[in-house]
Amino acid sequence: MKILEINTVNFGSTGHIMLQIAELATQKGHEVICAFYARRNKDKDKNCIYIGNKISHNIHKKLFQRNGNNGCYSKLSTWNFLRKVKKFDPDLIHIHNLHNCYINLPMLFNYIKKNNKRVVWTLHDCWSFTGQCPYFTAVGCEKWKTGCHDCEQINRYPSSKVDNTEKMWKLKKEWFTGVSNLTVVTPSQWLADLAKQSYLKDYPVKVIYNGINLDVFKPTESDFRAKHNLEGKKILLGVASVWEVRKGIDVFIELSKRLDDSYKIVLVGTNDAVDKTLPDNIISIHRTSNQKELAEIYTAADLFVNPTREEVFGLVNAEALACGTPVLTFNTGGCPEVIDESTGVVLKTEDTDSVEQAIVSMCENGNYSENACIERAKQFDSVLKYNEYLSLFENK
Repeated sequence: MKILEINTVNFGSTGHIMLQIAELATQKGHEVICAFYARRNKDKDKNCIYIGNKISHNIHKKLFQRNGNNGCYSKLSTWNFLRKVKKFDPDLIHIHNLHNCYINLPMLFNYIKKNNKRVVWTLHDCWSFTGQCPYFTAVGCEKWKTGCHDCEQINRYPSSKVDNTEKMWKLKKEWFTGVSNLTVVTPSQWLADLAKQSYLKDYPVKVIYNGINLDVFKPTESDFRAKHNLEGKKILLGVASVWEVRKGIDVFIELSKRLDDSYKIVLVGTNDAVDKTLPDNIISIHRTSNQKELAEIYTAADLFVNPTREEVFGLVNAEALACGTPVLTFNTGGCPEVIDESTGVVLKTEDTDSVEQAIVSMCENGNYSENACIERAKQFDSVLKYNEYLSLFENK
């Protein structure tokens, strides 16, 4: 089978998922090409197609920011991309993220519909069925169900100076519906339920959880406690790629004022700008691409705290469990689907009193065993998850 994978980039969480699925499919004897816009790692790989370049992307992005028309430009680069796709003639197109202004959406879907291509579309957020935003739960918006307009998040990614969400919702509905053979995949039941309420409701929806590498994320001993003078302390760990209110950084700052000296908060994924907002009693560790080091920190922690307000799945929750660390998280998106009663607590409310009480209870009572956490994490083994994709691809 010839498989075409499409994503914004070939790095980060979605890029990693795309590449791992492609690698497994290749091992199973399929011919796979990955397509993404040429932002970095521009090696001349015969198994890659670059969609435009940094210049075409920046032009598309600036035009979108001025008029709110997302996915309406990059015509030349998309024409050139589709010329190569036609030559490859894929049996299956696996779509990941299409936002961030790198591809002409009507041209792509016109090719799909005209050539009756089979499509699997993995939704990594909610962007595919809104006028613009990838997340809307934090602001409690439900306009996406009937037609976006007057967007209160117009300045958030992907930001625009003009609110054109009413038009874009209608255009995206026109582009994305009417594909004869399309299956939607979501990494959580929560997102699947939303997709079934959107204009994508006529497509079959399958849940395939995101996977983690259990050869990396496992109990890993280290000198982390000694290195940071944390012997005898209860470590509360938070991990995020971007720290902001959406990810609950304000909750950690408030907890740092409330909890006594027997607790120590450690945040991973920070930067110099975030450091300036943090009190001195929070340990800040800048972003690390070393997964073994991250596993060491997960293992050293007594409790993983994830006060996120918007989350499709909650991969960090699964990573913490795999390292034997219980999880405290908000009832957000797919987060409750990752843990059970023996591996953590889901808070239905995000008031800081409840968070503080839950932290003290979980750390003092010690009702969560390392083995229970590790067993739970096995459900999210990346090998199993990527094989689910291959089974879907091969099931015609």
